[in-house]
Amino acid sequence: MSDKSRSRSKPNPGWFPKGRSGNRKGRPTASRTAKASAFEVLVERTLTVADHGGTREITMEEALQQRTYQDALASKTMAQRDVLKWIAKREAWLVKHGPKAPRPAITRHISPDPDNADAALLLLGIAVPNPARAEFGKERAQLLLEPWAVQGALRRRRGGHRLTDRERDEIRRCTRDPDCLRWPRGTDE
Repeated sequence: MSDKSRSRSKPNPGWFPKGRSGNRKGRPTASRTAKASAFEVLVERTLTVADHGGTREITMEEALQQRTYQDALASKTMAQRDVLKWIAKREAWLVKHGPKAPRPAITRHISPDPDNADAALLLLGIAVPNPARAEFGKERAQLLLEPWAVQGALRRRRGGHRLTDRERDEIRRCTRDPDCLRWPRGTDE
């Protein structure tokens, strides 16, 4: 007999046919303890941060979220996408788990009093009282618009048509210092 035929008829000790294991109990099961990745270990750590007048501990995950939020405020696109995903995820959770009661109706109270607008214009520095016309409207102060506000409105004009003489006169009459205005191109000044 040839060497090949002898090896087929008599298996060598320790050799088993293809597909058959020498371990009758099978492969031992590995322990199922999950090994934490380096990132998971890092995220579970806590940091001590200085807060408004004190210190507090936050998780690394919370610190990363705060940093992402700050980057989003700094107009970094990827951070903005992450924050928008957080918002969408939160909204979906609120829809699913939030209260089912209808929201209360929103009521608006509109004051017909134009003095409210005048007070806001004065508070924001958009207008000032007109000292030349103080005696005409004792119950309501006559106001003049600040030049910076009028200039901003002139810059935002749309349409490209020229200002008429009447429009320019109205603007001059209602502006505190009309001589410092820069008129749009094509205006005869």
